[in-house]
Amino acid sequence: MAFSEALNMAREQDLDLALISPNAVPPVCKILDYGKFKFEQAKKQKEAKFKAKQSMSELKTIRIGLNISEHDLDYRAKNARDFIADGDRVKANMMLRGRQNAYAKDGIQTLTHFAELVGDCAIIEKAPFQEGKFINMILAPNKKK
Repeated sequence: MAFSEALNMAREQDLDLALISPNAVPPVCKILDYGKFKFEQAKKQKEAKFKAKQSMSELKTIRIGLNISEHDLDYRAKNARDFIADGDRVKANMMLRGRQNAYAKDGIQTLTHFAELVGDCAIIEKAPFQEGKFINMILAPNKKK
């Protein structure tokens, strides 16, 4: 159909003529309500973004001190296991205050020990690393389970 005929048909129906495939010979057009079309596209995109965000696991944070007792470390490991069982990733976070910065190696050892405690259900996604006065480690659910 000629372009002018299609445009007249669209105007008669009080709709828009949208170019679907400009590279085709002849070009393909469609009569539609363009505002409604854009709204539906935005809605689909928003829904896809929401589903993608849902499928990603959440990142839970557990704070650990440098001089933490063994019992407290076990308790935090139990909480981390619960988070990991729910499918979430866990960020173990240690903040070094004042003179504790001189003992960053002890902090890394503590976080490594923490990783061993939850090692039956988690894998180390990111090994303990220091960022300024923080030492962080990220654990993820074990895929084999």
